Amino acid sequence: MSRTRTERLVNLVICLLSTRRFLTAAQIAATVPGYEHDPDDAKDHEAFQRKFERDKAELRELGVPLETGTASVFDAEPGYRIAPREYALPDIPLEPDEAAAVGIAARLWQHAGLAAAASSGLAKLRAAGIDVDPQATLGLEPMVTVDPAFAPLTAAARDRREVNFDYRVPDRDAPTRRRLQPWGVVCWRGRWYVVGHDLDRAATRCFRLSRVVGAVRVTGRPEAYQPPAGVDLISHVARWSGPVERTGRATVLVAPGRAAGLRRWAVETQTGPDGDHLVLPYADADYLAGQIVGYGPDVRVLEPPEVREAVIQRLKEIAARHDDLAVAGGAR
Repeated sequence: MSRTRTERLVNLVICLLSTRRFLTAAQIAATVPGYEHDPDDAKDHEAFQRKFERDKAELRELGVPLETGTASVFDAEPGYRIAPREYALPDIPLEPDEAAAVGIAARLWQHAGLAAAASSGLAKLRAAGIDVDPQATLGLEPMVTVDPAFAPLTAAARDRREVNFDYRVPDRDAPTRRRLQPWGVVCWRGRWYVVGHDLDRAATRCFRLSRVVGAVRVTGRPEAYQPPAGVDLISHVARWSGPVERTGRATVLVAPGRAAGLRRWAVETQTGPDGDHLVLPYADADYLAGQIVGYGPDVRVLEPPEVREAVIQRLKEIAARHDDLAVAGGAR
Protein backbone atom coordinates (compact mmCIF):
# COMPACT_ATOMS: atom_id res chain seq x y z
CA MET A 1 0.00 0.00 0.00
CA SER A 2 1.39 3.42 -0.93
CA ARG A 3 2.21 5.99 1.76
CA THR A 4 -0.37 8.40 0.25
CA ARG A 5 -3.14 5.82 0.45
CA THR A 6 -2.11 4.84 3.98
CA GLU A 7 -2.34 8.47 5.09
CA ARG A 8 -5.76 8.81 3.46
CA LEU A 9 -7.08 5.67 5.20
CA VAL A 10 -5.71 6.78 8.57
CA ASN A 11 -7.34 10.19 8.23
CA LEU A 12 -10.60 8.59 7.10
CA VAL A 13 -10.63 6.42 10.23
CA ILE A 14 -9.87 9.43 12.44
CA CYS A 15 -12.70 11.49 10.95
CA LEU A 16 -15.23 8.66 11.18
CA LEU A 17 -14.26 7.98 14.79
CA SER A 18 -14.56 11.64 15.72
CA THR A 19 -18.29 12.05 15.22
CA ARG A 20 -21.30 10.04 16.38
CA ARG A 21 -23.39 10.91 13.31
CA PHE A 22 -23.15 9.29 9.90
CA LEU A 23 -21.07 11.24 7.36
CA THR A 24 -22.08 11.15 3.70
CA ALA A 25 -19.57 10.54 0.94
CA ALA A 26 -19.78 14.23 0.01
CA GLN A 27 -18.95 15.29 3.58
CA ILE A 28 -16.05 12.84 3.68
CA ALA A 29 -14.73 14.15 0.35
CA ALA A 30 -14.78 17.69 1.71
CA THR A 31 -13.03 16.68 4.92
CA VAL A 32 -10.46 13.94 4.34
CA PRO A 33 -7.20 14.87 2.53
CA GLY A 34 -6.80 12.77 -0.59
CA TYR A 35 -10.45 12.83 -1.66
CA GLU A 36 -10.43 16.32 -3.17
CA HIS A 37 -12.29 16.44 -6.51
CA ASP A 38 -14.78 18.45 -8.55
CA PRO A 39 -18.23 16.92 -7.94
CA ASP A 40 -19.57 18.69 -11.04
CA ASP A 41 -17.02 16.93 -13.25
CA ALA A 42 -18.50 13.52 -14.07
CA LYS A 43 -15.14 11.81 -14.66
CA ASP A 44 -13.55 13.35 -11.59
CA HIS A 45 -16.51 12.37 -9.41
CA GLU A 46 -16.50 8.84 -10.80
CA ALA A 47 -12.79 8.53 -9.97
CA PHE A 48 -13.53 9.65 -6.40
CA GLN A 49 -16.32 7.08 -6.05
CA ARG A 50 -14.01 4.27 -7.23
CA LYS A 51 -11.30 5.38 -4.80
CA PHE A 52 -13.79 5.62 -1.93
CA GLU A 53 -15.25 2.17 -2.66
CA ARG A 54 -11.74 0.65 -2.68
CA ASP A 55 -10.91 2.33 0.61
CA LYS A 56 -14.13 1.15 2.28
CA ALA A 57 -13.39 -2.41 1.17
CA GLU A 58 -9.82 -2.10 2.44
CA LEU A 59 -10.95 -0.92 5.88
CA ARG A 60 -13.44 -3.76 6.22
CA GLU A 61 -10.77 -6.29 5.18
CA LEU A 62 -8.56 -4.86 7.91
CA GLY A 63 -11.32 -5.46 10.45
CA VAL A 64 -12.42 -1.85 10.88
CA PRO A 65 -16.15 -1.90 11.83
CA LEU A 66 -17.41 0.57 9.22
CA GLU A 67 -21.12 1.18 9.74
CA THR A 68 -23.58 2.40 7.11
CA GLY A 69 -26.76 4.29 7.97
CA THR A 70 -28.58 7.60 7.98
CA ALA A 71 -28.84 10.34 10.56
CA SER A 72 -32.62 10.56 10.17
CA VAL A 73 -35.47 9.13 8.13
CA PHE A 74 -35.37 12.23 5.94
CA ASP A 75 -31.84 11.55 4.67
CA ALA A 76 -31.85 10.04 1.20
CA GLU A 77 -28.10 9.41 1.02
CA PRO A 78 -26.46 6.86 3.34
CA GLY A 79 -23.57 7.86 5.54
CA TYR A 80 -20.68 6.14 7.30
CA ARG A 81 -19.20 6.05 10.78
CA ILE A 82 -17.06 3.92 13.08
CA ALA A 83 -18.38 3.22 16.56
CA PRO A 84 -15.52 3.64 19.06
CA ARG A 85 -16.89 0.87 21.28
CA GLU A 86 -16.63 -1.60 18.36
CA TYR A 87 -13.22 -0.38 17.24
CA ALA A 88 -11.44 -0.19 20.58
CA LEU A 89 -8.86 -2.85 21.37
CA PRO A 90 -8.81 -4.70 24.67
CA ASP A 91 -6.04 -3.80 27.10
CA ILE A 92 -2.68 -4.99 25.77
CA PRO A 93 0.02 -5.57 28.41
CA LEU A 94 3.40 -4.24 27.28
CA GLU A 95 6.83 -4.51 28.81
CA PRO A 96 8.43 -1.12 29.64
CA ASP A 97 10.75 -1.23 26.62
CA GLU A 98 7.86 -2.22 24.33
CA ALA A 99 5.72 0.64 25.63
CA ALA A 100 8.60 3.07 25.10
CA ALA A 101 9.05 1.92 21.49
CA VAL A 102 5.33 2.31 20.77
CA GLY A 103 5.36 5.79 22.32
CA ILE A 104 8.31 6.92 20.22
CA ALA A 105 6.70 5.62 17.03
CA ALA A 106 3.42 7.37 17.84
CA ARG A 107 5.12 10.68 18.58
CA LEU A 108 7.12 10.50 15.35
CA TRP A 109 3.95 9.73 13.38
CA GLN A 110 2.28 12.74 14.95
CA HIS A 111 5.06 15.09 14.00
CA ALA A 112 5.90 13.76 10.56
CA GLY A 113 2.81 15.02 8.75
CA LEU A 114 -0.16 12.79 9.50
CA ALA A 115 -1.18 14.69 12.62
CA ALA A 116 -1.40 17.99 10.77
CA ALA A 117 -3.65 16.50 8.09
CA ALA A 118 -5.85 14.81 10.68
CA SER A 119 -6.14 17.99 12.75
CA SER A 120 -7.10 19.92 9.62
CA GLY A 121 -9.77 17.34 8.82
CA LEU A 122 -11.32 17.63 12.28
CA ALA A 123 -11.33 21.41 11.96
CA LYS A 124 -13.27 21.06 8.69
CA LEU A 125 -15.84 18.85 10.40
CA ARG A 126 -16.34 21.48 13.11
CA ALA A 127 -16.61 24.21 10.48
CA ALA A 128 -19.37 22.21 8.77
CA GLY A 129 -21.36 22.16 12.01
CA ILE A 130 -20.64 18.51 12.80
CA ASP A 131 -20.04 17.69 16.46
CA VAL A 132 -16.59 16.22 17.03
CA ASP A 133 -15.72 14.11 20.05
CA PRO A 134 -12.19 15.13 21.12
CA GLN A 135 -11.83 11.95 23.21
CA ALA A 136 -12.64 9.56 20.36
CA THR A 137 -9.22 9.56 18.71
CA LEU A 138 -5.58 9.64 19.60
CA GLY A 139 -4.12 12.94 20.80
CA LEU A 140 -2.83 14.90 17.82
CA GLU A 141 -0.46 17.37 19.40
CA PRO A 142 3.15 17.13 18.22
CA MET A 143 5.22 15.79 21.09
CA VAL A 144 8.73 15.73 19.66
CA THR A 145 10.64 17.78 17.15
CA VAL A 146 12.27 16.41 14.04
CA ASP A 147 14.58 18.44 11.86
CA PRO A 148 13.02 20.49 9.03
CA ALA A 149 14.97 18.38 6.52
CA PHE A 150 13.21 15.21 7.70
CA ALA A 151 10.06 15.45 5.57
CA PRO A 152 11.64 16.43 2.22
CA LEU A 153 14.44 13.88 2.55
CA THR A 154 12.15 10.99 3.49
CA ALA A 155 9.87 11.92 0.57
CA ALA A 156 12.83 12.10 -1.84
CA ALA A 157 14.13 8.73 -0.64
CA ARG A 158 10.68 7.19 -1.10
CA ASP A 159 10.31 8.61 -4.61
CA ARG A 160 13.97 7.96 -5.57
CA ARG A 161 14.65 11.58 -6.46
CA GLU A 162 17.99 13.39 -6.28
CA VAL A 163 18.33 16.35 -3.93
CA ASN A 164 20.79 19.05 -3.04
CA PHE A 165 21.23 20.98 0.18
CA ASP A 166 23.72 23.11 2.09
CA TYR A 167 25.52 21.25 4.86
CA ARG A 168 27.58 22.58 7.73
CA VAL A 169 30.30 20.58 9.49
CA PRO A 170 31.71 21.63 12.89
CA ASP A 171 35.24 22.46 11.68
CA ARG A 172 34.11 24.80 8.88
CA ASP A 173 32.56 28.25 9.08
CA ALA A 174 30.54 28.15 5.87
CA PRO A 175 28.20 25.36 4.68
CA THR A 176 28.95 23.49 1.45
CA ARG A 177 26.54 22.32 -1.23
CA ARG A 178 25.91 18.56 -1.37
CA ARG A 179 24.18 16.57 -4.13
CA LEU A 180 22.72 13.28 -3.00
CA GLN A 181 20.69 10.32 -4.14
CA PRO A 182 19.03 9.54 -0.76
CA TRP A 183 18.45 5.89 0.13
CA GLY A 184 16.70 6.46 3.44
CA VAL A 185 16.52 8.35 6.74
CA VAL A 186 17.34 6.61 10.02
CA CYS A 187 17.71 7.47 13.69
CA TRP A 188 20.98 6.63 15.42
CA ARG A 189 21.70 7.49 19.06
CA GLY A 190 18.95 10.07 19.20
CA ARG A 191 19.89 11.87 15.97
CA TRP A 192 18.47 11.64 12.44
CA TYR A 193 20.67 10.90 9.42
CA VAL A 194 20.16 10.54 5.69
CA VAL A 195 22.23 7.93 3.87
CA GLY A 196 22.76 7.86 0.13
CA HIS A 197 25.09 8.19 -2.83
CA ASP A 198 27.03 11.47 -2.88
CA LEU A 199 27.13 12.47 -6.55
CA ASP A 200 30.13 14.79 -6.25
CA ARG A 201 32.26 12.32 -4.30
CA ALA A 202 30.96 9.22 -6.09
CA ALA A 203 30.70 7.39 -2.76
CA THR A 204 28.26 6.45 -0.01
CA ARG A 205 27.83 9.22 2.51
CA CYS A 206 25.56 9.98 5.46
CA PHE A 207 24.56 13.41 6.72
CA ARG A 208 23.16 14.50 10.05
CA LEU A 209 19.86 16.28 9.47
CA SER A 210 20.43 18.89 12.17
CA ARG A 211 23.41 20.17 10.15
CA VAL A 212 21.42 20.76 6.97
CA VAL A 213 21.21 24.52 6.43
CA GLY A 214 18.14 25.97 4.72
CA ALA A 215 15.77 24.13 2.41
CA VAL A 216 16.29 20.74 0.79
CA ARG A 217 15.84 21.13 -2.98
CA VAL A 218 14.52 18.22 -5.05
CA THR A 219 16.22 18.26 -8.45
CA GLY A 220 15.77 14.84 -10.01
CA ARG A 221 12.91 13.01 -11.62
CA PRO A 222 11.11 10.20 -9.77
CA GLU A 223 12.60 6.69 -9.88
CA ALA A 224 15.93 8.09 -11.12
CA TYR A 225 18.02 5.51 -9.23
CA GLN A 226 17.85 2.37 -7.11
CA PRO A 227 19.63 1.87 -3.76
CA PRO A 228 21.88 -1.17 -3.46
CA ALA A 229 19.97 -4.34 -2.62
CA GLY A 230 19.97 -5.17 1.07
CA VAL A 231 21.71 -1.96 2.11
CA ASP A 232 22.03 -1.54 5.91
CA LEU A 233 21.59 2.18 6.59
CA ILE A 234 22.22 1.92 10.33
CA SER A 235 25.58 0.23 9.74
CA HIS A 236 26.66 3.08 7.45
CA VAL A 237 25.74 5.66 10.08
CA ALA A 238 27.41 3.71 12.90
CA ARG A 239 30.69 3.44 10.99
CA TRP A 240 30.61 7.11 10.03
CA SER A 241 29.62 8.62 13.37
CA GLY A 242 31.98 6.66 15.59
CA PRO A 243 31.66 6.55 19.38
CA VAL A 244 29.81 9.35 21.13
CA GLU A 245 32.07 11.30 23.47
CA ARG A 246 30.00 12.77 26.27
CA THR A 247 32.42 15.41 27.43
CA GLY A 248 29.80 17.98 28.44
CA ARG A 249 28.28 18.19 31.90
CA ALA A 250 24.86 19.59 32.71
CA THR A 251 23.37 20.17 36.16
CA VAL A 252 19.61 19.85 36.54
CA LEU A 253 17.25 20.23 39.48
CA VAL A 254 14.79 17.33 39.74
CA ALA A 255 11.68 17.08 41.91
CA PRO A 256 11.93 14.39 44.62
CA GLY A 257 11.04 10.94 43.32
CA ARG A 258 10.63 12.10 39.71
CA ALA A 259 12.50 11.65 36.38
CA ALA A 260 13.78 8.12 36.96
CA GLY A 261 15.30 8.02 33.48
CA LEU A 262 17.50 11.03 34.16
CA ARG A 263 18.51 9.61 37.52
CA ARG A 264 19.87 6.50 35.81
CA TRP A 265 21.76 8.75 33.39
CA ALA A 266 23.35 10.88 36.13
CA VAL A 267 26.99 10.47 37.14
CA GLU A 268 26.47 12.46 40.33
CA THR A 269 23.43 13.09 42.54
CA GLN A 270 23.17 15.52 45.44
CA THR A 271 20.01 15.86 47.55
CA GLY A 272 19.00 19.36 48.61
CA PRO A 273 16.05 21.10 50.26
CA ASP A 274 14.61 22.19 46.90
CA GLY A 275 15.09 18.84 45.14
CA ASP A 276 17.89 16.66 43.78
CA HIS A 277 20.80 18.07 41.78
CA LEU A 278 21.85 15.67 39.00
CA VAL A 279 24.98 15.95 36.89
CA LEU A 280 24.36 14.56 33.39
CA PRO A 281 27.10 13.83 30.84
CA TYR A 282 26.17 14.81 27.28
CA ALA A 283 27.59 15.17 23.80
CA ASP A 284 24.87 17.20 22.14
CA ALA A 285 22.90 20.00 23.84
CA ASP A 286 19.89 19.66 21.54
CA TYR A 287 19.59 15.93 22.16
CA LEU A 288 19.83 16.40 25.93
CA ALA A 289 17.23 19.18 25.75
CA GLY A 290 14.84 16.83 23.97
CA GLN A 291 15.16 14.32 26.81
CA ILE A 292 14.71 16.93 29.53
CA VAL A 293 11.62 18.53 27.99
CA GLY A 294 9.78 15.22 28.19
CA TYR A 295 9.77 15.44 32.00
CA GLY A 296 7.92 18.78 32.03
CA PRO A 297 8.06 20.89 35.20
CA ASP A 298 9.74 18.11 37.19
CA VAL A 299 13.15 19.06 35.77
CA ARG A 300 14.86 22.46 35.54
CA VAL A 301 18.26 23.10 33.95
CA LEU A 302 20.70 25.01 36.14
CA GLU A 303 23.73 24.94 33.84
CA PRO A 304 25.29 25.24 31.31
CA PRO A 305 23.58 28.05 29.36
CA GLU A 306 23.66 26.13 26.04
CA VAL A 307 21.49 23.35 27.45
CA ARG A 308 19.16 25.79 29.19
CA GLU A 309 18.70 27.75 25.94
CA ALA A 310 18.10 24.55 23.98
CA VAL A 311 15.34 23.55 26.42
CA ILE A 312 13.75 27.00 26.17
CA GLN A 313 13.79 26.76 22.37
CA ARG A 314 12.12 23.32 22.48
CA LEU A 315 9.41 24.66 24.78
CA LYS A 316 8.78 27.64 22.49
CA GLU A 317 8.36 25.28 19.51
CA ILE A 318 5.89 23.12 21.44
CA ALA A 319 3.92 26.20 22.55
CA ALA A 320 3.80 27.52 18.98
CA ARG A 321 2.41 24.23 17.69
CA HIS A 322 -0.24 24.14 20.40
CA ASP A 323 -1.24 27.69 19.39
CA ASP A 324 -1.53 26.57 15.75
CA LEU A 325 -3.75 23.64 16.74
CA ALA A 326 -5.88 25.92 18.91
CA VAL A 327 -6.42 28.27 15.97
CA ALA A 328 -7.33 25.34 13.71
CA GLY A 329 -9.68 23.93 16.34
CA GLY A 330 -11.38 27.30 16.77
CA ALA A 331 -12.30 27.56 13.09
CA ARG A 332 -16.04 27.44 12.70
